[in-house]
Amino acid sequence: MNAADHGSTTPATLLPLGAGAAMLVLFVGVERRATQPIVPLRLFASRERGGAYVTRMLYMGAMMGFFFFTARFVQSVYGWTPLQAGLSFLPMTLVNFAFAVRVSRLLERFGRPRVLAAGVALTTVGMAWLSLLNLHTPHLTGVALPMMLIGAGQGLALAPMTSSGVDGVAEDAGAGAALVDTVHQIGSALSLSILTAMAAHVSTGHRASDIATRAGAALTGSTVLLALAVATVLTLIVPSRASRNERTL
Repeated sequence: MNAADHGSTTPATLLPLGAGAAMLVLFVGVERRATQPIVPLRLFASRERGGAYVTRMLYMGAMMGFFFFTARFVQSVYGWTPLQAGLSFLPMTLVNFAFAVRVSRLLERFGRPRVLAAGVALTTVGMAWLSLLNLHTPHLTGVALPMMLIGAGQGLALAPMTSSGVDGVAEDAGAGAALVDTVHQIGSALSLSILTAMAAHVSTGHRASDIATRAGAALTGSTVLLALAVATVLTLIVPSRASRNERTL
């Protein structure tokens, strides 16, 4: 919020960021010395788990921006009511459900890394399509269809993403599950603030046009986050799982 109001290089923005980074370093130091740490640092020893944490932060951050800015776009540009805006997400939800109930079969056939990579990549394509929003974007081809693509990707990605985040935690099962939820919330809050700051710097001088352009800019940011998530899956999770499978042969 400070970045949107005061700029990203002002003390009002940089001081809280610096304080947060210092507190994070202090927290890690305390956890390293604690006999019963809240977050056992050995949870980060696995490349697959670490990759899953990073992927989840990026993915959920992108999705939070998607829900916020898409809902605002259809209400402000199309003049829809909040109820209509909510119902516009229903086709995406149905597609999400259809893929989610079949994901277990896909995992058995193709394996977790491939399904996860396909889901995140599909979400990225849908988000890139949706980021082309402008004042004259038709709903069906510019909003509804890319939203359904995003729903398909989300249906494929969430289950294997969660499984990778708690894979092999054994005695740290509680902390591992809590860490998955934590990175989920951190990614959502942090990324939304970044995307909002990006959108706030876009202006055309006309309210409706501003909202459309800002939504497009924010969703472009979401696309970048998802592309980084794809890269994380391919560089950390896929190789880690492949090397594990080789060791078990």
